[in-house]
Amino acid sequence: MGSSNGKVVWAAGGVVWRPGASGVEVALVHRPRYDDWSLPKGKAEPGELLVTTAAREIVEETGYEVRMGHELLTVQYRLSSGALKKVAYWSAAVTGGSFVANHECDESIWSTVSAAIDRVSYSADRKVLRTFASQPVDDLRTMVMVRHAKAGRRSRFVGDDRDRPLESDGRRQAAALTDLLGLFGVHRLHAADRRRCVQTLEPLADALRTEIEVEESLTEEAYAADPDAAFARLQAIADRSGPVRAVCSQGKVIPPVLTRWADRDGVAMPASSNRKGSVWILTLRGTTLVALDHIPSPLAG
Repeated sequence: MGSSNGKVVWAAGGVVWRPGASGVEVALVHRPRYDDWSLPKGKAEPGELLVTTAAREIVEETGYEVRMGHELLTVQYRLSSGALKKVAYWSAAVTGGSFVANHECDESIWSTVSAAIDRVSYSADRKVLRTFASQPVDDLRTMVMVRHAKAGRRSRFVGDDRDRPLESDGRRQAAALTDLLGLFGVHRLHAADRRRCVQTLEPLADALRTEIEVEESLTEEAYAADPDAAFARLQAIADRSGPVRAVCSQGKVIPPVLTRWADRDGVAMPASSNRKGSVWILTLRGTTLVALDHIPSPLAG
């Protein structure tokens, strides 16, 4: 295998799935270069978020359009060069498209998870598939929470702090959120009653041609006055059927609300500094939290 050279090669992919007559089916791809069956995956490009890598590689290797779900796990192994390769995987539900043969993959098949575990060529893929199978996915839903993008320091803003706008870096973050939240199928938008929260979601609202529902109970001041009301409001949003929803709020609301939710439902809270513009992916069964993922920034690097 060669000795370790200290280099780490990052890649990402997904378990692409759809409802089938006999339950959930997953897609495998055949790579003629290696004559193997595997999950779709590929190397990250410079300056690319890993979840973006996963979605891009799925489209490139399969032709399927997907909606990203919860992160499954990251596997690692040594390459012949000695470099360590790490591959992050997500659950990815098919929303359209069809397989198109390409320079990487000449064939794709759908199979049950158990059959896929038997067919894949690598133990790492079997581990990913077993993780995927440990949580039934066909009744899961996604909700996204976003801390508002950068808006400068409160002490430097003259006027009512409710009107403090995004700064230039914050506007860049808001623009980047359009593509990132799109990967998760976000189509309905909610923002705490602060200009900077609304502005964080405005580029996506413009792209979707939809309105942003303003949430008075999800500001820091409202949360401090009545945390139960804020939690109840998020539960009500989570309980709505239909399109995936995103909620933008503030730094003193998101961590305590998510900690409460995670503690109630026995879900591990990811380590996070909760930076401005960061994103939380909530995977839900009804209003029960099943998984909680965190993306530190919509901008890579």
